[in-house]
Amino acid sequence: MESCDFTLIIPSLDPDEKLSATVHEAIDAGIDDIILVDDGSRGERRHFFDELGQLDCVTVLTHENNRGKGAALKTAFSYFLENRSGRAGVVTADGDGQHKTSDIIACAKEMTSGEHAVVLGCRDFSLPEVPKKSRFGNTLTSGVFKFLCGMRISDTQTGLRAIPAEFLPIIMEAKGSRYEFETNMLLLMNMRRIPYREVKIETVYIDENASSHFRPVRDSLRVYGIIFKYIGSSIFSSVIDVIVFHLLGMLLSGAGAAVNVVNSVFHSHISEAALAGSGIVWLETFLQTALARAVSATVNFTVNKHVVFGGVSDVKRAYARYAVVAVSMMLLSWASVSVLLFVTGLGNATAARTLIKIPVDILLFLLSFRLQQRWVFADRKK
Repeated sequence: MESCDFTLIIPSLDPDEKLSATVHEAIDAGIDDIILVDDGSRGERRHFFDELGQLDCVTVLTHENNRGKGAALKTAFSYFLENRSGRAGVVTADGDGQHKTSDIIACAKEMTSGEHAVVLGCRDFSLPEVPKKSRFGNTLTSGVFKFLCGMRISDTQTGLRAIPAEFLPIIMEAKGSRYEFETNMLLLMNMRRIPYREVKIETVYIDENASSHFRPVRDSLRVYGIIFKYIGSSIFSSVIDVIVFHLLGMLLSGAGAAVNVVNSVFHSHISEAALAGSGIVWLETFLQTALARAVSATVNFTVNKHVVFGGVSDVKRAYARYAVVAVSMMLLSWASVSVLLFVTGLGNATAARTLIKIPVDILLFLLSFRLQQRWVFADRKK
């Protein structure tokens, strides 16, 4: 594809001469459609947008107040979809000189070469000129994405992204109005099976990225929002699960209680001695796990549906899939706890079962996150 088949989008807040240089270099390279978003810049900085807006190939969109990078990108995406039909897609870039025009064009060409995919322009964080805080932050985030989502992304915070037009309506559904939008965009791509590829780009840091508007603490919390929410939901549900599990263990302690439960459910007349001889520990553990998980799973589904992953159009399908995951996790938890009790020889103590259950469920929650994100709450109809 030719470089002019895409639209370059540059969101900016309180720009300086570097924005003008970026735009003019792009025009000189043959990029003929550029959308700038003034995200509530101060009055003395708006003259850059006024000057650039006089150019034939530049469109300036304005937020009267600062709404965040994510909101600026969504404004540009909406404008593109309404006014640029026929173009292959968009390339988002920063206006502070960190993204070279040659890299912008390289990502645009890769976007439609072969299978259409989102293209991420990824920096090399192993270079000595990369600030330590940037190297640490990206390494941490990349590890989290790989660990929780199975996504191998070498630069999770890159602002240079080429997005085919066909994927923009989905991308715009990602939550967030500030920097977290770019992270949620990747998570949404994972949920909706949107393919992505990486293109290595030049790593540029000007004054150790001093011009960045990224606020380390507040914006980092936003970036990790969905992950923190899921962990919080899982911890909350796990606490409920463990408490109910322990209370049921106290109620079912001893073969007598378990015998009464089995006889009442199956209308049988099994003796305490017969049941104890056939593995009372396994039965008690199963009853504890099943009943505790029924309570905690209901809480977890409700929180994840409304708070973590967002609403879905087909709630019944999502609930059915969640039930499959919950039952599978419950069976794995029960089997693992029972086997470990047998292997370790810790016996039938309620406290021992509870202590073994905690690390088992921590490992299972990672598997559950992937299944919920990629299958349960992945709303294909959208």
